[in-house]
Amino acid sequence: MTGRRCLAGSRARGAVLALIAVAFVLGFGIGRWSAESEPGLAASAPEVSEPRAPVAVAVPASPRPETSAPRTVGEPSANPGSTGPRIAIVIDDLGRSVAMVDELRSLGVPLTYAVLPFESRTPEVVAYLFSLGLEMLCHVPMEAQRNVDPGPGALRRSMSGAEIRSTTARALAAVPDAVGVNNHMGSAFSEDSGSMAPFLEVVAGHGLFFLDSRTSADTQGMIVASRLGMRAVERNVFLDRDRTRGRIRNEFRRALALSSGGTPAVAIGHPYDETLEVLGEEIPRALEQGFVFVTVAELVASEPGRAK
Repeated sequence: MTGRRCLAGSRARGAVLALIAVAFVLGFGIGRWSAESEPGLAASAPEVSEPRAPVAVAVPASPRPETSAPRTVGEPSANPGSTGPRIAIVIDDLGRSVAMVDELRSLGVPLTYAVLPFESRTPEVVAYLFSLGLEMLCHVPMEAQRNVDPGPGALRRSMSGAEIRSTTARALAAVPDAVGVNNHMGSAFSEDSGSMAPFLEVVAGHGLFFLDSRTSADTQGMIVASRLGMRAVERNVFLDRDRTRGRIRNEFRRALALSSGGTPAVAIGHPYDETLEVLGEEIPRALEQGFVFVTVAELVASEPGRAK
């Protein structure tokens, strides 16, 4: 009788352990799926904070040896050979989802992908963009007005010149294949020429161009870049400060109007569902009208009047 009880107890314990093992495996698989398929992730419009999981501010190991010089990369321009008005679209705040890259690629035109250097999946996103030959910017977080949190690794006016240089270098090391840099938030930092100078000195020293996101009307970005003699360009359309589809559509069409008037447009947006939906509808119409979609690097290379 005692032997039977022992055997039954042993079998019961074995069954419990087996159930625990199955639950662990299923939980691990679900966790991996959820991380890969996370939806539309970007920070809201510049200077608007968002909930974020805490992320350690550390430079991840580069997935491949760093190149000694920036590469000009990107998918072939839509409407190849066309001399129509040109527009460059930058998608900011990447670094938290690899799957989002494929959603953006489905738009079917060249884009410039701006990757935050210290986000949860930055190394994977950078490696994937590199494998596809897509153009990357290092999207450097900077101090904002009104105490809005720009996220981990942000440049701040309280830093010394040496601290600004080292923090910038760490950000660039996290996105080693970037061909340029643009600012994430930064309405406070970009107004301070004394802070912008050491930042842009490091950017120029890496042979990269600067795209001023213009989160402040008083930004000193282009002024300091010109003084340093480096390549630079500025955003002239912000697609989704207001995330309603009608406003996004209006801003996109404003970019087309600027381009038609002889000013190649640089439009910045985010991977919001609303933005992707509007771009998916409007881009085919723009292509039919003869507009040419290019990367920011292409504009910088071909517009000496705007790229200092």
